[in-house]
Amino acid sequence: MQHFVPISLNCKNKICCIVGGGRVAERKVKGLIGSGACITVISPNITPDLQLLADHKQLHWVNRVYREGDLQGAFLVYATTNQREVNNAVAHEARQRGILVNVTDQSEVADFITPGILRRGRLTISVSTAGAGPAVTADITSALEALFGSEYEPYLDFMYEMRQIIKRTVSSPQQRAKLLRRLASSGILDQIRRHEFTAWTEKEIYQWIAQNQEE
Repeated sequence: MQHFVPISLNCKNKICCIVGGGRVAERKVKGLIGSGACITVISPNITPDLQLLADHKQLHWVNRVYREGDLQGAFLVYATTNQREVNNAVAHEARQRGILVNVTDQSEVADFITPGILRRGRLTISVSTAGAGPAVTADITSALEALFGSEYEPYLDFMYEMRQIIKRTVSSPQQRAKLLRRLASSGILDQIRRHEFTAWTEKEIYQWIAQNQEE
């Protein structure tokens, strides 16, 4: 079994090419939307949703078949056509250029795979079944949705803001770590889940920091 290393990539302002314009290509594009990537789709035909994204300038559509040289300057490449010889040619060019490539239905020859994704604001959970199939991945991702509900978005925003304030106001790394541990175990998440949480004022934040530093 091939073992993949899970990482999160910063694709902002980087060219990400998708060769193919079908439903698989559409899923890959939608996974990139919001990342800040410069998305290029190379295909003589694209789905209605991809057409809509192209019309709104959210991707650049090259309306023709793939040609060698199309991948110049790309950061990531997805080969998603239903023609294995085309996908293999895309993968070959990508490797010659030192570009990471994902190949549809050929994880054994791909440099990376795209996992199932669950997002809750700052929280991103990725699910990979190492080739067991997208249906299995989708089922597991769906099960996680029940465990990690919408309350995680405001909770992690609160934790992020508190961490920034603690980093600015508390010089000791040990004290910062202690405060963050106490904050994580303070029951804020349950309060948000029960709709009982009220955003702390600036005064309340500094009072909490001072009180918990003294203890």
